[in-house]
Formats: sequence, C-alpha cells, structure tokens
Amino acid sequence: MSQGPQQHGDGDDRHSTLINNSNAVRAVTSAVEGTLGPKGLDVMLVGSRGEVVITNDGVTILDKMDVSHPAARLLIQVARAQQEKIGDGTTTATVLAGALVQEGVAQIVRGVPASKVVEGMRQGIEMALRFLSDRVRVIEGLDDPLLERTAFVAGRERRDVVGLVMEAAAKAGIDQLRNPSYSLADSVIALEKAENEVFEGILLRQKPLLAREQQVYSDAKVLVLQDALEPDNLDEELLTTEAGFARYMDLRSVFASDLERLSELSVKLILLEKGIHPDAEQFCLDHGIMVVPRVARVDLRRVCDMTGAVPVRRTALHKDPEQLRSVLGFTPQAEYDESLERVRLQGGNSGERVVSIIIGASTSEVVGEAARIACDAASALQAAVVGGVLPGGGTSELSVSYELERHREVQKGMEAFGIEAVSTALRRPMSQILLNAGYNPLEKMEEVRAAQIRLGTDSMGVDCDTGVIINYEDRGIVDPAPVKLHGLRAAGEVAAAVLRIHHVIKMREPGGTAGE
Repeated sequence: MSQGPQQHGDGDDRHSTLINNSNAVRAVTSAVEGTLGPKGLDVMLVGSRGEVVITNDGVTILDKMDVSHPAARLLIQVARAQQEKIGDGTTTATVLAGALVQEGVAQIVRGVPASKVVEGMRQGIEMALRFLSDRVRVIEGLDDPLLERTAFVAGRERRDVVGLVMEAAAKAGIDQLRNPSYSLADSVIALEKAENEVFEGILLRQKPLLAREQQVYSDAKVLVLQDALEPDNLDEELLTTEAGFARYMDLRSVFASDLERLSELSVKLILLEKGIHPDAEQFCLDHGIMVVPRVARVDLRRVCDMTGAVPVRRTALHKDPEQLRSVLGFTPQAEYDESLERVRLQGGNSGERVVSIIIGASTSEVVGEAARIACDAASALQAAVVGGVLPGGGTSELSVSYELERHREVQKGMEAFGIEAVSTALRRPMSQILLNAGYNPLEKMEEVRAAQIRLGTDSMGVDCDTGVIINYEDRGIVDPAPVKLHGLRAAGEVAAAVLRIHHVIKMREPGGTAGE
C-alpha cells in the first residue's frame, strides 16, 4: 500500500517521527506477512548461540524477534494481546495493524489532521465490527462440520494434529469449551519421542520422589499441599534451650502423628508446592505413598479442579480425620509413566473434565512446531464454539471494506478519511494471501468482489491452487469470528496509538536529574 505523497521542507520535519514509526511498523509487518495463507512460507529465527527455530507461527516470530524500536514494540503487543485473549490469528492481527498505520500515515501526510484520522478510524472499526458480527455463522454443536474445518484451517491442514484436537474437544465436552476459564490449548503437551495421544486426565511435568516403574495406584485419594511436607518451624535460637528442644521434639511427634493419619486415610498421592522433610520422604516410601514435590501452582489448581481436592497448608494436617478427609481429592488411577517420565492422573467424576493432548515427534524442533500448530487448532476450535465462524481468507473483510466505502461517501467531515483508511486496510489480508500464492492481488480481488455482488454472499474467494473463484463456506474455509473481531479491535487500538505520536523523547535514567 502507498504511503501517499510526502510533503517537503517543513512537512518532512513535521511528519518525520510519524514516518519513522511507520517504517518501523512496516519492518515488523514484513517479517510475518509472508507466512499468511495456505501458500505462506516459514521464517527461520537464529539465536545468538546458533539455536534455530523454523516456524510460520506469527506470535512465535514476533515474540522471538530482536526489536528495539518503541513503535515496533507497540505492534508486537497486538500479537501478544491476540494470543492471550484468543490464542490464534496473531499474524492477521499484525498485518491489519500495520495496514491501518500505513493508510493512516498516508492520510496525515496528505494534510488531514491526525486527530481526525484517528477518530474516523475509530468510527470505521466500530462499523466494521458491527458488519462482521452480523455475518457470523453460529456453531450448532461439536458435530458441526464447520467446526472441524475451522480447526483444519487453523491447524495448517495437519489431519493428524486436528484429529487429536477434535478428539480432545469431544472428551472435554461443549459446556467445558464454553467455560471462559477453560483453555483447550493449555492441554497441549509437547514431548520429544512420545506418541501422539489424547489422555483424559492430567500429565504432571514433575517427577515423583524415587520414581519406580510399578508405581500405579487405583482409586487413589489425593492430598494437595500448598506448602512443604515438614514439621512446623521453630526458631533456631530456641533449640539452644532445654524448653526449646523439648518443644522441637513435640513438633516432631505431632508431625509423625500427622503422617500416620494420612496413611490411615489411605492417601496414595501427595502433591506439594514446595519440598519434603527426609522423615516424611522415608515414611511415604515405607507406606507406598507417591509424592510429587515442587508442583507449579497452576498445575495444582488443575489437579484440584479435576479431582475435587481442596488445597491446604500443612497446618491442616493437624485436623481430625473427618475434617482432613473432606479436603482430599480422588483419581481413578495415578501412575508414573516411565516412558514419558511424567505422572499421569486419570480424570474422575468428582471434578471438571480435563484432557491432555500429547504431541510427540523425533526432535525438539519438530515437536515444538507441531505443538504450536495444535495450540492454534485448539484455540480456533474453542473460539468457534464460543463465538461462531466467518468465511476465511479475508473474504469477509473484503466485503465489509466495500460497505465502509459506501458509508465514507456520505460521511461529513474529515473523519471520512479515517474511515477510508480502515476500508483500504481491511483488504490487506486477502491481498497478502493472494500475493503469497503468486497472483495479482488487484485483479483477483476485483473478481472476488464481482462474484460476491453477483451471488449476494461474502464467502466468495480465490482457490489458491487454481486461481478459480469458489465459495469458501461451502469448501469449509472458515475462521473463528472472535479471532477476526478481537484482532481488528486490537489492531485499531495500536494503530491509533502510533498515529497520535508526534515526537519521541528519551527518558532520563531513574535517579538521574534533569539536564544530565
């Protein structure tokens, strides 16, 4: 896209910061736009020590890029916001943000006040979001054919990975997928030399103490301790006195009684946020209790959700047996998988349905990319279940861009130039996809638009293999609606922030004084 005619003299000085920021944004956008679409290629990221990552995942590229320009960093925030909120569509959101900045700069350099352009862009984006929302196709259930196609497109047409994601979604259930606090993508686990598998339960990343091949427990009671399994603390200075030593021995005795109580309650699995005392370690070994220390709090929370356990501090061990029994969870089976070097906890009926998607490959580089693909497919599937789908490949955005053009023609005031910038930017995703496929974007987009008008549908697009105009919805080329809606909104926010910057000033170091 053109940045429009640039002024000279004072105009160059007035817009120098804006143009500099625009160039930085353009440099970041160019790093990911070549990966867009079915014919998009990969990017090789090389680290300072020679480490290599090959991927076409937008958020991975942007997250690992060495970027120092402040405006470029703002653009990267679009990808991060998209990834955190939706989990997919980071490349499209970045390309949209770059196009909005580029078209906004073109209008400002022509003489349109930046405030008018930004306000017009805000209006244009709100209209575009409304138009897109009106076009959403609702997913009826997990057997809706558009749902699998959504995962297939987001999963880069990897049938093996998409099959795992669909199986995991079926095990989790549609109610769980619609739970805002649940993320199917978080269930993806990349393990080198493992076999692909969907496991109904949790796979812990930590090893148990004294892991043995035959550590398998059925109908196991689970204790989750957000603490260390050790006696209550006593000030070391008190140990120098006779009374203090007596108190220390009392605490050791109480701790021994607490451990015996756990054995009497038939606890077979103890998960700890911290470490374990040697006496407790030996007791658990003697009584056949599996102990997994230093489990991350997020994993402890997942275990509690699945098993029904209540996380407690070690002082809760002093409670009477009935009170202690009420905080225990349950799992039909707990075992140490020696081949994966992980602890498997099978899901039961006492808590939430939890699944784990195990992605395996021969090397760490391959398994890492496969896991990223699985995460994209899982995020897209869940977003589609929650918010429906729209025709992919930039077809919906192209249709909406022409609607905005009609509104721009009747818009009064200079805000119309901002609406025009949004309209033009919305054509960028399809334009880039066609460019990556080796076609003339202008020619093909005109053919697509003519077909959309003639057939009265926004789902007409280009077959990137043959160049023929086809119905994307009929072919199952769809994207989750939340991906498009959130991506456009986030792109508009960052573009507005960049366009409003008229000067960049370096801050002094903390503790320094003005004038240094």
